[in-house]
Amino acid sequence: MPRLPFFPPDLFDGERDVVLETVRRVGLADDQRFILGERTAAFEEALRVNTGAADVVACGSGTAALMLVLRAMDIGPGDEVVVPAFGCAPLAASVVNVGAVPVFVDVHPWTMVVEPYEVEAAITARTAAIMPAHMFSVMADMPTMRELARRHDVRLIEDSAVAQGGVLRGLQAGRWGEAGVFSFVQVKTFGSIGEGGAVVTDDPEIGRLARMLRNHGQDGKNRFVHHLVGYNSRFDEIMADFQLHRLPGLAARLARRAEIADYYTERFAALGDRGVQAPPPGREGRCFYVYSLLADRRDELKRHLASRGVGSHVYYPAPLPAQPAFAPYARPGQYWPHAELACARTLALPLYPHLTDAQVEHIADAVCDFPGGP
Repeated sequence: MPRLPFFPPDLFDGERDVVLETVRRVGLADDQRFILGERTAAFEEALRVNTGAADVVACGSGTAALMLVLRAMDIGPGDEVVVPAFGCAPLAASVVNVGAVPVFVDVHPWTMVVEPYEVEAAITARTAAIMPAHMFSVMADMPTMRELARRHDVRLIEDSAVAQGGVLRGLQAGRWGEAGVFSFVQVKTFGSIGEGGAVVTDDPEIGRLARMLRNHGQDGKNRFVHHLVGYNSRFDEIMADFQLHRLPGLAARLARRAEIADYYTERFAALGDRGVQAPPPGREGRCFYVYSLLADRRDELKRHLASRGVGSHVYYPAPLPAQPAFAPYARPGQYWPHAELACARTLALPLYPHLTDAQVEHIADAVCDFPGGP
């Protein structure tokens, strides 16, 4: 069995001709429009229809999408935003970059998504927004988050960057907050050949402002008239065209990811007494971006899998408030024990749609062969 890398180098091997043809067509088009052209508009409309949202604004990355939403909500100096202590840097960096303060709260020890009661306890008179994030293969408890935001009169931003395609109570990820975000970096569920992201919203004012902010504060009609101090977060026409090509196949790729995850979870259900815990079973509120185990002897399991030719990956070796960049924003005397435990135990397995059944079985066998005991 050949080595199975965690990050597959061949995600787009079957579409090389499509990529080359896309570059040729866009590059030789009469209008020579390489950003924010007709293809971007068509891609935004296709995603809008796919999600059922009122508006979709394509931009430079998922991180940029978070910043556009925060700016569109006029969140900045003097404001606090409640974010998970466990997750990727943009959760905190986007808040800091608009001049606000991230307030870190702990996560659930099994699902690794933020705990609603921790969020509520962190809300103060300075709280402008709560920003839960979906994590690995589990969506956050967005119905409760929506109720918290309503009750405390704060904004609700959904970091759904990893969760495109996830569905909770019949509503897609990205649709639960006043705005959600997607990321199109290659390993995401709707990954592409470059960097990109999108704001998803039912609020026309958020959409209008995000559209201006992504393009140096211009309104898209009058060039060199800047209504706001914005950013260069414009979407690439080649990316837009390629994603339009890939969108019809997204549902099948998501289904394959879910099928692999179901198989893993079934195989790993009995490993708890060996210190290996699978994610919660089922497909409700699941997104299947990354399949991450919790292992008491995580580093040993990682070495064991490597010896069997299986790549794995450790996400987030330290909680966000323990990172040098964000430690100054951590409240003195506060602890995030579940986030720290997740950083010590989480290990992600390969989960990409072109894995064969035999490869998936080999990965599962390798995990199940890991010896138990301390």
